[in-house]
Amino acid sequence: MSDATLTGGCYCGAVRYRIDGPVLSAGICHCATCRRTAGAESVGWLTIAPAQLVQLAGDPMRYTSSPGVIRTFCPTCGTSLSYQNDPGSIDLTLASLDDPEAVPPTRECWLDHRLSWNPANPALEGFPEGGED
Repeated sequence: MSDATLTGGCYCGAVRYRIDGPVLSAGICHCATCRRTAGAESVGWLTIAPAQLVQLAGDPMRYTSSPGVIRTFCPTCGTSLSYQNDPGSIDLTLASLDDPEAVPPTRECWLDHRLSWNPANPALEGFPEGGED
C-alpha cells in the first residue's frame, strides 16, 4: 500500500483532507448500504488509522447509517467521504482522493450483494460477505 502523503476532498472543494502515513488496505465494497449511501453500484475504500487523517478545510457532516457506523459527507455538495465502525480505523472513499490511481484496490467484499450488471474483478481477492478482515 501507499506510504506517500495523499490528499483528497469533496467535489466542490469545501472539505479537504490529508493522509499522513501508510494506507492499511484498499478494496471495493458491494454491500447494499454502501451502494445506497453513495448512489453508486459499488464503493472503493482505503483504510487508515484515524490519527493519520488530517482535516485541512471544511467540516464534514456526520450520519449514523446503521448502529455503530458513522459516515461523513460534504454538507455542500454531498460527496461521500468516510465510513467508521471501529475506533481503530477509518475508511475513506478512494474516489475522493486527488489521485485515486495512487491506491489501487486489492480486494472486493460483499460480492453476494453485487449487482448482476457490475461484474467482479477476477484480478482482485474476493469475499462473498465482509470477511476481508
